[in-house]
Amino acid sequence: MTAGKAARLARIGTGGRHVIVPMDHGITLGAVDGLVDIESTIDAVTTGGADAVLTQRGVADRVHENTNDAGYIVHLNGSTSIGPDESDKRPTGTVEDAIRAGADAVSFHINVGSEHEPDQISQLSEVTSAAREYGLPVLAMAYARGHDVRDEDPELFAEDLGHAVRLAEELDADLVKTAYSGTPATFERVVESTALPVLIAGGSKGTDEETLDIVRGAMDAGAAGVSMGRSIFQHEEPEKIARAVASVVHEDSEAAAALRAAGLAVEA
Repeated sequence: MTAGKAARLARIGTGGRHVIVPMDHGITLGAVDGLVDIESTIDAVTTGGADAVLTQRGVADRVHENTNDAGYIVHLNGSTSIGPDESDKRPTGTVEDAIRAGADAVSFHINVGSEHEPDQISQLSEVTSAAREYGLPVLAMAYARGHDVRDEDPELFAEDLGHAVRLAEELDADLVKTAYSGTPATFERVVESTALPVLIAGGSKGTDEETLDIVRGAMDAGAAGVSMGRSIFQHEEPEKIARAVASVVHEDSEAAAALRAAGLAVEA
């Protein structure tokens, strides 16, 4: 690893663990809650302890003054929820575009098992090759999605997720994000499938305790952190939930203790 890549990885994490808040959802969902005043949201989540935020390159000028020295990741593909196929993520920029936008790293989404997998494999390979030239880390968002994905059974789903994260390593990514399989025991199978640091996605927005229980379970299984969007940036108190998640990831806190320390209610 080059000194430049090591330095940039350090800017998007702490001690090899990562709390990343993706806010690239504007291209997918539009100006939803939490993204209209993205400046305030970025300030809140980074004040709460997020190591990095992630957006599309076009809003970079709204990011930098509000990160409180946290890292910045530019996402390089996307699709919309009102288009013909949300799984058909298309390139939205290049590594060079991300560098011009001030990125410390880039990310790219691939749906392993979908009909778009072949194109996305080629595109991710192009991104990792270009990023290597600049010592720029790549976060692969590698999901198992498709009609043959076995997501109704946690053990079988973990095998498919394991395939997805291994694909990311084989294509020369530096970090990989994927879905949580549902239990710590099954997620261990995902983590052991790759030598890359594995981050979990947030999934659909649940209660605070459900969110923190998932984070705790993933960390117990060997995850290196989270890349969690709506559960954090659409929270009524994004600074507090970011602080709670960071406490679990970076301080190995239990879920209930992290919520209490952040000033959030714990269910009786």
